[in-house]
Amino acid sequence: MELQLQIKMNEKLFVRNPEQTELGRKIIQYGIQLIHTNGFESFTFKKLAEEIGSTEAGIYRYFENKHRLLIYLTAWYWSWLEFRVTYHLNNITDPTVKLKKLIQLLASNVTDDDRTIYVNEGLLHQIIIAEGSKAYLTKHVSDDNKDRLFKPYKDLCSLIAGIIMEYNSEYTHPRSLASTIIEMSHLQVFFMHNLPSLTDFGDTKNEQLVVEYIEDLVFCSIRKELDC
Repeated sequence: MELQLQIKMNEKLFVRNPEQTELGRKIIQYGIQLIHTNGFESFTFKKLAEEIGSTEAGIYRYFENKHRLLIYLTAWYWSWLEFRVTYHLNNITDPTVKLKKLIQLLASNVTDDDRTIYVNEGLLHQIIIAEGSKAYLTKHVSDDNKDRLFKPYKDLCSLIAGIIMEYNSEYTHPRSLASTIIEMSHLQVFFMHNLPSLTDFGDTKNEQLVVEYIEDLVFCSIRKELDC
């Protein structure tokens, strides 16, 4: 029997832990589906309540508003992605191979993880690409940051920065490059499918070309010798 993956979430993200009840798990499962289908702007707790056969009041007992639900979903995704990256890099010692594998994981399509029954990572991945920045591009981002709501994203960036430093311990911008790798991986894929004139990959829709492009930028940035 395959073990289910459990991710511990910051308690300030929710009013009541959605993982502990069937209704809470439905809120997560169908919330992902509705946001993916309709977009975050059109998503409402009323629509979600109708979808799962509950009431708006029932959903508010778990999340104070839809933005807090979005932060929960993004935090969950970053924690899952950190686990996935750590798992795939576990037996790799060569930092060059680590970075290439990391970029492949970030810029490639995601399939659903069977170990998380009520979370479809494939759909959530698409939400993160299209909607994820809305979690922190707000007027109250500083308050949310004090509550450590973005810690999973920071932890992933710290992991990537550590790998960069393994490759070149004298590189002076590892955290900046780490967050750039994540955002660039997502934006280039988004542009490729939706705004193709902003990339050189719109005609092919080939994610591997995005991977190769990011690899080129990253290794040119951190190479010890200025031979790019």
